Amino acid sequence: MKRYVAALLAVVCVLASADAKQTRSRSSHAKSKKPYCAGVKVITDCADEGCGPNSEPELNKRKNIRSDNQQAVAQTISWMKSLPDPENFTQTNQDRSELKQLGEGQKIRVVAWVLDVRAEGQETCNCGLTAAKDTDNHLVLVDPNLKKPTLKLYEPHSITAEFTPRVRLDHPKFTRERLAPLIDPRWKGGTAKPMGKLLVRVTGLLLFDSYHFLHNALTRENNWEIHPILKFEYCPAGQVCRADSDANWKDLETD
Repeated sequence: MKRYVAALLAVVCVLASADAKQTRSRSSHAKSKKPYCAGVKVITDCADEGCGPNSEPELNKRKNIRSDNQQAVAQTISWMKSLPDPENFTQTNQDRSELKQLGEGQKIRVVAWVLDVRAEGQETCNCGLTAAKDTDNHLVLVDPNLKKPTLKLYEPHSITAEFTPRVRLDHPKFTRERLAPLIDPRWKGGTAKPMGKLLVRVTGLLLFDSYHFLHNALTRENNWEIHPILKFEYCPAGQVCRADSDANWKDLETD
């Protein structure tokens, strides 16, 4: 009987300990989800320079551009892959003039396969907000000449493009929920990844993501992105779409 009671107490202690750990984990998780800036509840409360840990105000200002009236220049995924890293940009020297000379800020238009569109989490450019409408979507773009590209094989050689909440104020269909079913008609939503590819023509601003260059390297071709996306077109199934022609492309926003 004593052994039974002792065993029962041991089980109760283990369960109590596990419950306490879960409670602490939930508490810690909830704490991490607080916005980085006091008084910021939605994206329109967030200053263009953002805020938060390891924040780069000048980078955030570039990410938070809402529109641009430059004439877009046609470029290619191969061209983006060939762009070099800056030689003088460091943690202590964050002057972006060298990046401008390399092309940052140019408005470009690129044709690519998009393989995935992901929900981003807290970022300093968005003041640490977490709601879907107030956060970025990360697009994985690869060369349109690839015949059967897959995320597993080709994401390390991809280029990044981003839907941003600032641009979404004017283009509310720039969302994961709108794009993922076009990549994969069988997509079920939630956290599932779309399985497939979609030919797209992406127009936006060339940006060097210096945060990932300095702090958090990602698995991709380089740190040059189309960020933010300002126009997004896709080629419907059964149609032929060319980079140098507007025929057959459908605008994600007006479709």
